[in-house]
Formats: sequence, structure tokens, C-alpha cells
Amino acid sequence: MSSWKGKTRGGILGYKIFITLLRHAGLSPAYFLLRFVAFYFFVFSGRSFPAVFSFYRERMGYGFWRSVISVYRNYYVFGQVLLDRTAVMAGFNTRFTFTFEGEKYLRQMAGNDTGGLLISAHIGNFEMAGQMLERLETRINIVMVDAEHEKIKRYLSDITRKTFHIILIKDDLSHIYEIRQALENREIVCIHGDRFLQDTKKIACSFLGRLAEFPAGPFYLAMKHPVPVSFVFAMKEKTDHYHFFATSPVQYHTQTNLRNRDKILREIVSDYTRELEKMLNRYPLQWFNYYDFWKT
Repeated sequence: MSSWKGKTRGGILGYKIFITLLRHAGLSPAYFLLRFVAFYFFVFSGRSFPAVFSFYRERMGYGFWRSVISVYRNYYVFGQVLLDRTAVMAGFNTRFTFTFEGEKYLRQMAGNDTGGLLISAHIGNFEMAGQMLERLETRINIVMVDAEHEKIKRYLSDITRKTFHIILIKDDLSHIYEIRQALENREIVCIHGDRFLQDTKKIACSFLGRLAEFPAGPFYLAMKHPVPVSFVFAMKEKTDHYHFFATSPVQYHTQTNLRNRDKILREIVSDYTRELEKMLNRYPLQWFNYYDFWKT
């Protein structure tokens, strides 16, 4: 089985260098330095290169050299996304503009006091949508894996604005209770639907022309809880501009019959992957899953 390990590459020194640049010089010099860092990973990231190359060559249908160039460009865009995210979360003097498509759907969730479930993916830069989510004036819960390097976590926590409630995925499954409580309290819960950890339940689905596995948990939440569900993505379009997408909310129905339950789960995953494919066909350089996603 192919699964994410729960960790992001990078060292504390690298974070400090880029954050110092952001603080004193802004994004442009940081982007310039990033070109060399991206080239380093392009040459020496032996594990991720084949997976990303395969994505462009086999899933997107690119030619050999276009696939090679796209790998480098992917690393570079990913670095930009990380810098943009850090700049905004730390409150640095950076000016980003946003296009919000489907914002009215999320306002309906907040305004009608129904709460809702937002399912995103590791594409684009969903954290950049935080400015919009803050304007919803409701409690936002973000579900994430607590598997980053501790030194980096502590360093970033010192400079990051704490605007959301974080629900950490834990081995003792206590996060399930927190998520359930948030949904029952009619709050908004944000979760990614494209990565699973080893020994977690999975659902196989056709994705970009080949079978891939997705975590069952986010889609089980969508079925089990009577709340509106929207698939959301925030994609980088220019140096200082992002485009936020939110699909029209759907409320899936709870099923007690095992056969009907599996049918509904597959329907939800199919709806999700259809929207994910649309985003990737439009923004192919913003696929940030650096392992063999289609290995089942």
C-alpha cells in the first residue's frame, strides 16, 4: 500500500533563513533564493522525483522533457506556496489578492447556523483561504496530522497567528470525538481527503484514469453527520493572487444498511475526485503529494 508518512521535508535552518528574508526583504528575494533550493531538490530528491515525474508523464500525459521540466516547476511552485503561507500566517507585510468563487455557499453554512464540512486536498494552498474563513464569523476547526518535526513546529508556533482551532489526529482516536462535537455544535470543520496513514481504512476510486486509494474517514464524516458538505480549494494563479473555489454544498444521507452505506461513500468520493480532477487539469503544477499516489 502507498501511504503518506505524515512528515514534510525541511530543516529548522532553512525555515529561519527564509523567514528572515520574508521579514526584512519581502517575497521577491525569497522567491529568488527559492529557485536554487528547488533545483537542489530537483537533483537530489531521489524518492519524490519518480513519483512526481510519473504524475506528469502518465496521469497528465506529458512528453518526457515536458514532464522533467514540470517536476522542477512543481518544486518551485510548492516552495512559493510554503513561503506565501508563512508570510500570511506570521502577519508579515505582504499583499495578496483573492478571487472567491462559491463564497456564498460557506456564508450560508455560517449564516444559517448549520455548520458544515469542508473537504480539501494537498493541492494549491488552502491555508491562504484563512482570510475569507475568518470573515465567516463562526468557529473554524482544522483537522491535521501531528507528525511534523518538533523543532520546526515550535519555531513556527512562535511566529504564527492563532486564528483557528486545530484538531490533531491522534493514535488514541480522541480527535473523532472533537470532530463530532464541532459538527454537532454547528461549527465548520476543514479536513483533507487525499492522504491516508498506514493501517487506516481506505476507499479505492478511479482518479485521473487509474485506481487510487483515499482515506475513508473524511467521507464517512460527510455521510454520518447531517451537515452540508463542500469541496474547497485555494489555487495560486499569480505571484500575489489566489483563486478560492467552493462547490455547492450537498447534504448526504446517513445509511445504516452496510450495502447502502458503501454505495453512498463511493458516491461522495466520486464527487470529490471529480472536483479534484477539474482543479488539477486547470492547475497541474500544484499537485503536492510526493509519493506514489496510485500504488495500490
